[in-house]
Amino acid sequence: MATSLRNVIGELEKIPDYTLYGRVSAVLGMLIEIGGAQRGISVGDRCHVLTRQGKRVPCEVVGFKNDRALAMPFGSVDGIGIGCRVDVAEAAPAIYPSDAWLGRVINGMGEPVDGKGPLPEGPIAYPLRTSPPPAHRRRRIGGKLDLGVRAINTFLTTCKGQRMGIFSGSGVGKSVLLSMMARFTASDITVIGLVGERGREVQEFISDDLGEDGLARSVVVVATGDEPPLQRRQAAYLTLAVAEYFRDRDKAVLCLMDSVTRFAMAQREIGLSAGEPPAAKGYTPTVFAELPKLLERAGPGQTEGTITGLFTVLVEGDDHNEPIADAVRGILDGHIVLERSIADRGRYPAVNILRSVSRMMPNCNTDDQNQLVTRARRLMATYEDMAEMIRLGAYRRGSDALVDEAISYNTALEDFLRQDRNERSDLDTGYGQLGEILSRGGQ
Repeated sequence: MATSLRNVIGELEKIPDYTLYGRVSAVLGMLIEIGGAQRGISVGDRCHVLTRQGKRVPCEVVGFKNDRALAMPFGSVDGIGIGCRVDVAEAAPAIYPSDAWLGRVINGMGEPVDGKGPLPEGPIAYPLRTSPPPAHRRRRIGGKLDLGVRAINTFLTTCKGQRMGIFSGSGVGKSVLLSMMARFTASDITVIGLVGERGREVQEFISDDLGEDGLARSVVVVATGDEPPLQRRQAAYLTLAVAEYFRDRDKAVLCLMDSVTRFAMAQREIGLSAGEPPAAKGYTPTVFAELPKLLERAGPGQTEGTITGLFTVLVEGDDHNEPIADAVRGILDGHIVLERSIADRGRYPAVNILRSVSRMMPNCNTDDQNQLVTRARRLMATYEDMAEMIRLGAYRRGSDALVDEAISYNTALEDFLRQDRNERSDLDTGYGQLGEILSRGGQ
């Protein structure tokens, strides 16, 4: 009874004392010019446009021009014309998550899209856009987190509260790798943000990759690629807001987002529409300002809870130095590089160990584990340096003892890095298998 009363009081407190409204003065593409209310609103505020058919279209203020507010809709501009009424929302956009959200699929507006009825609201509001915990009050990164993927567990060990990027071109297997982590990671809660995904892949991911057991301890946020840019951008913010709720309940949260690049593309569309000048490859300066604000929200909290973030980055044209990849790599605590040439030869997951790094290693490992990983990396690097000559038959065995050793271990190490999408490998097993390979003398 007390909880129900608090919820009723909370709803009553959300009702504004008055309503500020304006009128549509122009519609330019996806931008709506609003007059009459510009002095009472600011960038980031919400408003609702009443169309000629009586439908309320939510919008967000993205800028000002010639004494008019510029708003972008979360839906279609159909039915919006000169003189349409615009109601300005009083409160900042926020959600009211609860434990009952587990097992649910929601859109970028926080509305259920799984046909399971309305979402029960919690008593505490979580703003969609907020600052991360102060750096000096955050706890240290926690212990190792078992991601269930042998190559990453062993060579790119990830800790609780760490933030890693998965960098890949299209069709190299980043979504499959993400689904493996969603099912196999030893976390309390999983929050998954599918930002700008293909519509047909959403149901496949939920039903086939995540499964009933995985969905039961997850919250999935979906904004497909055909939705307006504001909706796609907000899906990313909402994903972090839901993760922060469970982190504040002292849970070990795994936050998966696919992909940061599509978030950046949505922000680019918004910025260009508002008249912001393009910078690197058409990306506006706001894109590079928003990336750290989003990604820094993952990590350890001020109490026992953590958000371990795994963010995919779709590199354009397999260029791992393109602007978004370069910016994200500098923000996160490590990067996992998926290589197309490795996928082409049939080894999945196609992780390029030599180009990937976890910044929590070697501090989280024992000395024996570090020595094991260092030796394996040295063998792989030696083989990679001589790979062209070996394939051409230009290298003769006996010319270099280290190269001979690398050749003898190559097949076993490649088999070690190969893993079926339905196979799970824990941390101890991975180090045990690697130690066995290096102790038996290769092939």
